[in-house]
Amino acid sequence: MKLGIIGLPQSGKTTLFNAVTRGDAPTGISAGRVQVNTAVVDVPDPRVDKLSAMFNPKKTIYAKITYADIAGLDGSAGKSGISGILLNQLTQMDGFIHVVRCFEDDNVPHVSGNVNAARDLETMDTEFILNDLIVVERKLERLADERRKGAGRDKATIDREIGLFEKMQNALNQEIPLRDMDLSSDEASSLSGFGFLSFKPVLVVFNIAEGQVAPEINYPHRHSLLVDLQGKLEMEMAQLSPEDAELFMAEYNITELSLNRMIKLSYDLLGQLSFFTVGPDECRAWTVRSGAFAPEAAGVIHSDLQKGFIRAEVVAYDDLISAGSMNEVKAKGKLRLEGKEYPVKDGDILNIRFNI
Repeated sequence: MKLGIIGLPQSGKTTLFNAVTRGDAPTGISAGRVQVNTAVVDVPDPRVDKLSAMFNPKKTIYAKITYADIAGLDGSAGKSGISGILLNQLTQMDGFIHVVRCFEDDNVPHVSGNVNAARDLETMDTEFILNDLIVVERKLERLADERRKGAGRDKATIDREIGLFEKMQNALNQEIPLRDMDLSSDEASSLSGFGFLSFKPVLVVFNIAEGQVAPEINYPHRHSLLVDLQGKLEMEMAQLSPEDAELFMAEYNITELSLNRMIKLSYDLLGQLSFFTVGPDECRAWTVRSGAFAPEAAGVIHSDLQKGFIRAEVVAYDDLISAGSMNEVKAKGKLRLEGKEYPVKDGDILNIRFNI
């Protein structure tokens, strides 16, 4: 799971990156300069801690999420599109965290001359839409050429693709992000290799000053979440010791660090859930998409488990904690054998039976 932190220059991208990763990357990268900072973060989960205390394993491993602080977008790509290294970085992301500046600071000039959150939000959306439109139009040209030559693939297949890309072209020309389109699962799957930027889910973060009220902006797009936070304050807290951070949070009436908050929102944004494997060697949290069936979850652990999947032994986390041990779970009949059509639930503890 990889999320790119994007936004106009001086919006607070690196400040947020430092807050969620407890890092100290330098802020204030100059406009137009491409730079990427990446960090892998453990997903804090008290369930992992409780399972580790119960099984006392040799290793305890939390789920991971990768954040990439991507500098270089400044709203100036226009109809030429986003090019080179920057586009390559953006297409690799599963989704974006778009940091929108709301704070005023005379020492930090805004690239557009003044602070306007609604304008900046629209600027980045338009940049992605224009870039996707270029890709779609080039694809339509290639499909038309392929159909005209009449060699290779079946014409009906080519016509279906032309119809899909014309539908996408129409949406983009109306400045509608691709994630707002009604696409079948097969259509959406066929687009996965293109890395369309406006197709990816977006968490919009309004970066506010201490005591500032976040702007009320209507953002009716699908696969999008909106949240506000005090980026500078959160970064300062993330770099404190746990004891000092607790005192700091109490003073400012903050109930949860942005690290935990953003990770939870990241999961929601990308439609992910956690399941666990336990034992004397290792207690581990794994991440899989919501709605995944047991063999797909098995494949997250190891591809051989998916290939040779027979059954999954399943215990709900709450049932195990309530029973106190795996033996008690079995004695109370709370351990289930599930097949290939079982949809994995958040908090499931799995043991995969397989044969290769």
